[in-house]
Amino acid sequence: MDTPINNETVANLLNDLGMDAAHSSSSLNSLAQANSRYLKDLKLNVSSVLGGNNLTRKEAYLLALSVAVNERHNELTNAFENLAKKEGATTEETGETHACASIMSVNNVFYRFRHFKHDVEYYNKQPAGLRMSVMMNPAMGKGLFELMSLVISAVNGCEQCVVSHEHSVKEQGADEPRIYDAIRLGAVIKGLCTAV
Repeated sequence: MDTPINNETVANLLNDLGMDAAHSSSSLNSLAQANSRYLKDLKLNVSSVLGGNNLTRKEAYLLALSVAVNERHNELTNAFENLAKKEGATTEETGETHACASIMSVNNVFYRFRHFKHDVEYYNKQPAGLRMSVMMNPAMGKGLFELMSLVISAVNGCEQCVVSHEHSVKEQGADEPRIYDAIRLGAVIKGLCTAV
C-alpha cells in the first residue's frame, strides 16, 4: 500500500479533481519524493485543458471521463464523473461516456488490425459484424459523441478511426480549434492517468 504524499502540488491537484487527499500511487510517490518539477507541469496542464476556450466545462469533464474509463483508472473515473455531474451531465450522458469508451476499444482494435493488414483483401472485404447502436442518437448529442470517439481513438492509436471520426466531427460542425483542444485534453488526461 502506498503511503500518503506530503506535497502541496499533489494536494492541490487532488483537491482540484475532487479526489481524496489521501490518494496515492507508486508514480505519485516517486514524483513527490523527488520533488519533481513534472508535478507542477502536470497540474498546470490539467488545469489548462479542463478550462479551455473551445469546450464547455461539462464537455471537458465528459471527455476526461472517457479517457479515464478507457485507461481503467477507477479513482479518476469517479472524480471526472462527479465533476461532470456538477456541471449538469445527466446519468444518460455519463453512461454513454462509459459506452463510448467501450465501443471505441472494440473498434480501435478491429480497425487498427484492418489498417495493419491492408494488404490482405479478405479482411477488408468482410463486414465488421459489430453492433454499434450506442452511436446512433446519443443523449449527449452526435457532435460530442463523435468528438469523444475521436479522442479515444487518438489515445488508442487507431489511425483509420482517427481519420473517420475527425471527418465526422467536422460534419457535425466542429472546427479545428475545438478538435485540437479535445485532443490536447485527451493527451493530458492520459498522462494524468499514468501519474496518478
